[in-house]
Amino acid sequence: MKQPTSIPPEYRPWLENLKSRIRAAQIKAALSVNEHLIRLYWELGQMISERQEHAQWGDAVVEQISLDLKAEFPNLTGFSKVNLHYMRRFYLFYKGADEFVQQLAEQIPWWHNILIFTKSDTLETAHFYLLSTVQNHWSRAVLAVQIESRLHERQGQAITNFAQTLPHPQADLAQQTLKDPYLFDFLSMTSSMHELDMEKQLTDHIVRFLLELGAGFAFIGRQHPLQVGDKTYALDLLFYHIRLRCFVAIDLKMEAFEPEHAGKMNFYLSAVDDLLRTESDNPSIGIILCKSKNRIEVEYALRDLNKPIGVSQWILTQNLPAEIQSAFPTIEQLEQELSEHPQSTKSTNPQQ
Repeated sequence: MKQPTSIPPEYRPWLENLKSRIRAAQIKAALSVNEHLIRLYWELGQMISERQEHAQWGDAVVEQISLDLKAEFPNLTGFSKVNLHYMRRFYLFYKGADEFVQQLAEQIPWWHNILIFTKSDTLETAHFYLLSTVQNHWSRAVLAVQIESRLHERQGQAITNFAQTLPHPQADLAQQTLKDPYLFDFLSMTSSMHELDMEKQLTDHIVRFLLELGAGFAFIGRQHPLQVGDKTYALDLLFYHIRLRCFVAIDLKMEAFEPEHAGKMNFYLSAVDDLLRTESDNPSIGIILCKSKNRIEVEYALRDLNKPIGVSQWILTQNLPAEIQSAFPTIEQLEQELSEHPQSTKSTNPQQ
């Protein structure tokens, strides 16, 4: 066995204490695998950090810990030198956090945790992704997408009149449901594209679109007909939000926001509420997605409307890394699904 130099004399009794903790965690793991595993990693990170701080143990000791633990527990994985360093970083990152944050960390897999504490600049940001992962049951690939797109900076940032048009609990939840801006990095845009072309691309990429919209959205259809009087109006995109328990109408704009867009959405929501809403549904919500907007104009346009409307910008970004893209269905698979179930209600939720 390789024996790194500079191993302090107090190392051996310290190691025996470490091994006893691991044996105890093995027993507890039979009852709750992930919770006790994360707790064990926290304790290992704390023990290593404290010895390095107070006894000036160097990296050579970490390598020795890895060798000794692998020898003692050959059937257990996770004791590589790299992973021990991650445990130390895990402890150092969260040691100033409150107990609630640590409890959240125990509810998600270790590699989710690594992704969060290595990519978060602050405890507040890490808390956002911990809580969102627990609530939405994100896979690691989806979590990576959300962190890459800096979701914590966009969630709840849309300009809305929800506080004036919805009851307090629903207004807060609806506000947090919307983002600004929305990232449509999966679209192939050309200068000659129209709104109908954009709608088709969004529905062709429905899984990615639902992922960007967020948890709870169920797709109903595009160009959804609304019969008002003798005329039939076509709503760009119609969804139902399971948590909000309401219809969500989306109007896509290839240009900057104009005040008349809000009036048109107010009209659409009146029609949706009359034609589609049932007694068990909450008031329908409208989202206007535009290429750009002026905050003051939007606030003026929404001020005296009686329907809940939010306005957000959509932007294009560079394509996601290949390893993240591979976690989603291909365009061909999505096109086949849509062709087999045209204009049907979809509860597909890529957040799961």
